[in-house]
Amino acid sequence: MASVELRGLTKRFGSLAVVDDVSLRIDHGQLVCLLGPSGCGKTTTLRLIAGFLEPSDGEIHVGDRVVSSRARTLPPEQRKMSMIFQSYALWPHMTVAENIVYGLRLRKLDRDTIAKKLAAILATTKLEILAQRYPGELSGGQQQRVALARALIVEPQTLLLDEPLSNLDANLREEMRFEIRRLHDEYRYTTVYVTHDQSEAMTTADLIAVMNGGRIDQLGTPEDIYDRPQSEFVARFIGASNVIAGTARDGNHVAFAGAILQVVGATLDPGQKAIVAIRQHDIQLSTQPPPAPGNAVKARVTRQVFLGANRDYMVETPDGTTLRVVTPIDNAVPVGTEVWLYLPPERCRALSR
Repeated sequence: MASVELRGLTKRFGSLAVVDDVSLRIDHGQLVCLLGPSGCGKTTTLRLIAGFLEPSDGEIHVGDRVVSSRARTLPPEQRKMSMIFQSYALWPHMTVAENIVYGLRLRKLDRDTIAKKLAAILATTKLEILAQRYPGELSGGQQQRVALARALIVEPQTLLLDEPLSNLDANLREEMRFEIRRLHDEYRYTTVYVTHDQSEAMTTADLIAVMNGGRIDQLGTPEDIYDRPQSEFVARFIGASNVIAGTARDGNHVAFAGAILQVVGATLDPGQKAIVAIRQHDIQLSTQPPPAPGNAVKARVTRQVFLGANRDYMVETPDGTTLRVVTPIDNAVPVGTEVWLYLPPERCRALSR
């Protein structure tokens, strides 16, 4: 295994930079998710790492080797990488066991070595009883485990996963997130995982690189990304924060909807427009005014939906801003009611513009 490092990586198609000056280091044994919406450049970045595309600018290093640059691109088969695609790409005429050991046979390993490696990976991926079945006889989750076993058995330096759970139903996707993380903890391959699903990234990743417009908008642990977004894009994409616009009074106070909010995060410029994010479940909704005026905003309920575990509100502030608020189920307030919102200072995060 080895680290993977992207240095100013750029890929242009005509005048369009699909990957735009991306720099990222993935340490030996880390699992890093490239997370973002369709068209953000994450899959193109993965294909550049795999060697399926040549960069327009920049370099890719694996350990002490330069595997991609403008001058030379090492072909995929020489990179010591395994890649799992959305379709899994299993051979339908081969059994599970034959699919898994296909790469070892190409490498001309002896029968005893192949048998030992097969037995170990079948046990790890819990596929022993399915070894003689064919892919058409397997469920989606079982096929996904076969694809993982086939990729892991060749002991790659780097494991690449391109939306590997997108073809599974919701329950299987949730189960396989934890399975991928379990296998990573056991084998500790350097792994790059592409997904548009926030829950997948939060469950599996050591680090998340949130991509937007071909660039990395923010890099951090799942906790960092969720609790401390640095941009409006990240705040909206991860956890669907409310993003409100006000005017900075000083470095950490914002005037909004007739109230003054104390905030954390980016330092603000007095008199300038300020963008503040707060999670839906962090806002406290009440029909009674709070004991102190700080961080308290008047609003009116425009929608209330009972969701079993909680209630989902839409409220409108005096300046016309619409906010979404999630509360416990015992806090039932009818539509049209005038309410007070308390926005805890430590949960109001000023964002970089």
